[in-house]
Amino acid sequence: MFLSMNAEKKILVLHGPNLNLLGSREINIYGHMGLEELNGLILKEAEKIGLAVNCFQFNSEGALLDCIHSAPGKYSGIIINPGAYTHYSIALRDALAGVHLPAVEVHLSNIYAREAFRQRSVIAPVVYGQISGFGPQSYLLALRALQGIICGL
Repeated sequence: MFLSMNAEKKILVLHGPNLNLLGSREINIYGHMGLEELNGLILKEAEKIGLAVNCFQFNSEGALLDCIHSAPGKYSGIIINPGAYTHYSIALRDALAGVHLPAVEVHLSNIYAREAFRQRSVIAPVVYGQISGFGPQSYLLALRALQGIICGL
């Protein structure tokens, strides 16, 4: 977990299944950066723009759901990379819709340039937007987007 304490608004960053393998998994698709380094970039960007972040990674759908369910009252928004759950988890979709927090879906790779089964997101209809294909920058762009939504920019 990474936490920034000096900001007014808190953002929950959720990394889904297999993202703990970043830096060693399919480097040609996901790159060399590991999850801890990615979280460090997210933290640095959040501090720069006046946000606080908590970053978590879970391989299990239930843990992601529990974290989303506990977000209201603690967080102003959610950034989520649902990993493979993107394509079929109605439970994650319903949780994001149910907590009434602004959320942005992110992906390191361009899911629309990949296998046909990856080109559908059941999450996208219930979030403000989706950012994919920009590697680690996808998360940083999502932070900026949430800042705009939360602060009315």
